Amino acid sequence: MDFLLYSVALGFVRLLQMLPITMVAVLGRLGGRLAHLLDKRHRTVARNNLSRAFPEKPTAEIRAIARESFRRIGESFACAAKTAAMDWPDLKPRCEFVGTELLLPQPTMTPRSVVVAVGHFGNFELYARLGHVVPAFKCLTTYRALREPGLSRLMQSLRERSGCLFFERRSQANDLKAAMQPTGVILGLFADQHAGNAGLRLPFLGRECSTSAAPAVFALRYHCRLHTGICYRTGLARWRLEAGPEIPTEENGRPRPTEAIMADVNRAFEAAVRRDPANWFWVHNRWKPAPARKPAAVTTPAETELPA
Repeated sequence: MDFLLYSVALGFVRLLQMLPITMVAVLGRLGGRLAHLLDKRHRTVARNNLSRAFPEKPTAEIRAIARESFRRIGESFACAAKTAAMDWPDLKPRCEFVGTELLLPQPTMTPRSVVVAVGHFGNFELYARLGHVVPAFKCLTTYRALREPGLSRLMQSLRERSGCLFFERRSQANDLKAAMQPTGVILGLFADQHAGNAGLRLPFLGRECSTSAAPAVFALRYHCRLHTGICYRTGLARWRLEAGPEIPTEENGRPRPTEAIMADVNRAFEAAVRRDPANWFWVHNRWKPAPARKPAAVTTPAETELPA
């Protein structure tokens, strides 16, 4: 079964890679529209999330945003398969990076590595292309392997062409720690999905949710600067990736609490969602209820689980 899934997925990916990217984007949007019609469970999740995040919007607008969100998810997934095989000179005209100068150290500053908190906005697989824009840095990130080994291998074979180094969060934590350096590294960490019972309970779009502490933990542990990164869709198969201003990790010479740091990250993500509501991954239920209270064990940054 695993080999069959791998073979079918590989054939589909190769077919997409043979087509012009605009055609791939159109097919992806059609697939997303079909998913919106057939997938009642995720359609309901998206509409409920949108209604609670934007109670002022009428039902017709909520449904229109959800419908467009599905189309964009389809477009992003299809285009991710296509762009993975594209050389940077061919992709560059469709992929604008903005604010990357914020990631570079000022002449009067000591060079430091950077943690970028990213989210599931637009074609988020393009974050891995940052190394082409700031070649002085080595780009790293984490991922969670799929249950099907063949599909997981296929996904990683596509991602690794970007030049970014990927580390499996459960099995390669020590390798990631070894790759972190005082200077010359940009580590991208996803921080916009439900982080489980160990996550920080922080507000996001008007409701409390479980939030991964990983960007704050890594920035503090390795003395990195912390920024956010957002991918916006600007047109059919066209994207704009923006680096946000630095989020302070220290105050009066002392480390800020991880809760305060990640609250700032959540606020930056909120602004991105409000700027273009259809651009975010609404089909994920981030606002799961908190578990029953239990005595919390004291943990150190070194004990914090890596994000997906």
